[in-house]
Amino acid sequence: MTKIRIWDLPTRLFHWVLLLCVIALFITGKTGGDAMNWHFRLGYAALTLVLFRVVWGFVGGYWSRFARFFPTPGRVLRYLKGQARPEDLAGHNPLGAFSVFALLLLTAVQAGTGLFSWDEISNAGPLSGLVSNRAVSLLTSYHKSWGEYFMIAFVTFHVLAIIVYTVLKHGLFWPMIVGDKPLPANLPPSRDTLGTRLLALIVLAALAAAMFALVQWGNTQGTAGFGY
Repeated sequence: MTKIRIWDLPTRLFHWVLLLCVIALFITGKTGGDAMNWHFRLGYAALTLVLFRVVWGFVGGYWSRFARFFPTPGRVLRYLKGQARPEDLAGHNPLGAFSVFALLLLTAVQAGTGLFSWDEISNAGPLSGLVSNRAVSLLTSYHKSWGEYFMIAFVTFHVLAIIVYTVLKHGLFWPMIVGDKPLPANLPPSRDTLGTRLLALIVLAALAAAMFALVQWGNTQGTAGFGY
């Protein structure tokens, strides 16, 4: 066993910054008033982060790539039988992989519906003027009720799972902070160099610029977008 770099710095920062965004989104959404300006900004940031993780899932560090932990039937079956290979447990285990993809999907849908939401008073998503009133009503209803419940339930489950895995000493929490994990020496490490970090910064900047442009474009279409 030797310490191997599993999570590159961009992946670790994504994980913790998204968590802070989700917490802040819940607080600002419940606070209302002027806090809604920050709610919109944080929503744009959360959606940008999810898009970044999708891109990074193809070009990021070895163990950050979706292909390395996608829960194929074979991997799931081996894991449930207690016959998991070291590479099945290096990053996200097969069941943890389901959690990752569910979190990305739920966050994307929650932030995406926020772009089309309207509280019928003063807060409207920048793209709410591009769809029908019925669509706005349905998307707003999901965003303010079921979507919020799903996010709260899932984040709670996710945190509890991390606590359980930490207690069982499965090495889930600490590697997401420092990046390294004790593993068999024959497993390849994730590349985490200055070059990969610059690449991550470029990808994130490009996505942030695209999100800003999208919001600005929505605002110019005569909608009441807030935040930017």
